[in-house]
Amino acid sequence: MDKYDLVVIGAGPGGYVAAIRGAQLGFKTALVEKRGTLGGTCLNVGCIPSKALLDSSEHYLKASKEFETHGIKVGGLDIDFPRMIARKQEVVDQTVAGVDYLMEKNGITVLQGMGAFVDAHTVEVTPADGAATQISADRILIATGSEPASLPFISIDGDRIITSTEALELPQLPKTMAIIGGGVIGLELGSVYARLGTEVHVIEYQDAIIPTMDRTMGKELQRSMKKIGVKFHLSHGVKEVTNAGDKAVVKADDKKGKEVTWEVDYCLVAVGRKPYTQGLGLDKVGLALDGRGRVEVDAHLRTAQPHVYAIGDVVKGAMLAHKAEEEGIYAVEHMAGQKPHIDHNLIPGVVYTWPEVAAVGRTEEQLKADGVAYKTGSFPFKASGRARASMDTDGVVKVLAHADTDEILGVHICGPRAADMIAEAVVAMEFRASAEDVARMSHAHPTFTEAIKEAALAATGDRALHI
Repeated sequence: MDKYDLVVIGAGPGGYVAAIRGAQLGFKTALVEKRGTLGGTCLNVGCIPSKALLDSSEHYLKASKEFETHGIKVGGLDIDFPRMIARKQEVVDQTVAGVDYLMEKNGITVLQGMGAFVDAHTVEVTPADGAATQISADRILIATGSEPASLPFISIDGDRIITSTEALELPQLPKTMAIIGGGVIGLELGSVYARLGTEVHVIEYQDAIIPTMDRTMGKELQRSMKKIGVKFHLSHGVKEVTNAGDKAVVKADDKKGKEVTWEVDYCLVAVGRKPYTQGLGLDKVGLALDGRGRVEVDAHLRTAQPHVYAIGDVVKGAMLAHKAEEEGIYAVEHMAGQKPHIDHNLIPGVVYTWPEVAAVGRTEEQLKADGVAYKTGSFPFKASGRARASMDTDGVVKVLAHADTDEILGVHICGPRAADMIAEAVVAMEFRASAEDVARMSHAHPTFTEAIKEAALAATGDRALHI
């Protein structure tokens, strides 16, 4: 039986990054992955392919709607949807190949197959075809991620009733699509298809989209997405979804209890994700799951077995690739006796629509609920010269600061390049900056990030300069 210092089960962003860090620290490391390729959901059927389609569809939208305003004449514009899907796969293949290279570079042994505990220090790896093998490990990291969730009465068939996985590789561009769930996944994929001409209906049980984020952001994004034709049905409770052969039929009750029906080409179920723990043999080593099916860990990401850690979507917290990466590094460094740091309050969240939505820290609703005295400052992108130059004037930056200390408690952005701009807020909050600190930093002109400075000025006594 081969023996390793560290065995990582799951090769998503958290798992493969943890394996690299383990190798850097001198651990003899093995990475176990049941999928035929490395990278997990994120690289194969999640973050990377969805961003490829988001960029492709945004290029088409700008060419069809904005180029003429820029003085660019385009004739015979059309969509080659199969080529768009093929290009998406090329991006995925290149990215996965990059992870393969990193494993080889760092001397990490990759074992293809389903990993499961035999005992506290033994993992059995069962490939899709072939005999199972067992390996021994001093340290084990569970990084098995998550899978799409559904509702009890919905039978996902991958034909007309689909998840995000099937939505990334449809055989042809649909004319109509219903999306159950107004969260990140549904809105991103809804944006892709709406830009390309699909009639998209977003059906959300709550009274706002992206309901876990600051409510201002949901309102701004909904207003913008309506411009590309997305139809929103809030406070609607879906009660039945059926495959009618060449259509999917969705039935829901609106907030007044009236039944509403949609007949669409596809119904995308995007009601969230659930931890993937099936077949891991956790019971054999006494590892418990909480009420939501997540592996229970302590503040250092250790399970009941002190040499076994768990990270990412399979433990509590936001289901984000970069959260899994940070936890993977933390866990391995803690295994090595180091004292790593991670602040889960400062892990940003992003919605890759256009405009993008990005946030870090606490929302205004959370501050109100907790009775925290705060002040707020906002700045709209329509007042930004850089945004006007690029025709990206939808959205706003919102800064929340403590009413007494002026420490920044949350930053929320709906606007162009919000996903990149939020890093400034993360840095500021990591060092416990005040709104005044950010307001007095020099921001290059003209840039989108000037809107953060202006919002910080607005939060420190209504001092915004350009509105």
